[in-house]
Amino acid sequence: MNPPFINDQWRIRPLVACHIVALLLLASWLWTPSRALWDQFDLQLFALLNEPVHSAGLWAQTWAIGSMRPVDMGVGLLMLAVMLKADFVFSGPQVRKALFAFLAALIVMLLFRVGFADLVKLMDWQRQSPSLMVEGTARLTELFPDWEERWNMKDSATRSFPGDHASVLLIWAMFMSFFAHTWRLLLVWTMAVIFMLPRLVAGAHWGSDALVGGVFLSLLGLAWACFTPFAYKASEWLEKITLPLTRQLAKLPLLGRLSIISGR
Repeated sequence: MNPPFINDQWRIRPLVACHIVALLLLASWLWTPSRALWDQFDLQLFALLNEPVHSAGLWAQTWAIGSMRPVDMGVGLLMLAVMLKADFVFSGPQVRKALFAFLAALIVMLLFRVGFADLVKLMDWQRQSPSLMVEGTARLTELFPDWEERWNMKDSATRSFPGDHASVLLIWAMFMSFFAHTWRLLLVWTMAVIFMLPRLVAGAHWGSDALVGGVFLSLLGLAWACFTPFAYKASEWLEKITLPLTRQLAKLPLLGRLSIISGR
């Protein structure tokens, strides 16, 4: 059973609407008068988030932990937990199809990311992260060198646009927004915003890397996966090829009770 939003129909209006919004957003970043506003926003947001890091107190420690590479894996598992918990957002029979549909949307977005990266390079839109461009930046890797050596913190990028980390979080939040309601919808977007913050606080990305580049890629990925038959057909195909495995796993104690395995 597919979630109601995932079907084999072409939905032209939302497909076109996603492209219009994505292109207008990118145009606002490229057009000189509005780019000045984005640049001002970027600097002010970075100052607001990064300035308290200089004290090396709890604020800095919190975001230093959030910037560690292993934490990204934990974030991914938490996002999956929200998606796969039966009757939280999706019913038990919908969980597996929803996961497969989301993976299809993620793959589409990553394909757009590859092409967009070439365009960004060709048009010379690329730039360094604020930690490498703003004088007096508080660098988490310098404040916590022992943590950096052990856990590989992310606080800089020579090519910061678009925000890849943000784009994954945003397409997850957008996808979940079609199904989550009330406080669950608020939870999804709160998680997405909080998990984007470590890169912004540390100076690995500008705000517009996420709000322009990340949103641009997310909208295109979502549009071509979910407003076309692609996500539906991909989820049906993945369901079919994984069915022998899930049938075997369903016989195992504990594991077989999970909705993604049992389909219940």
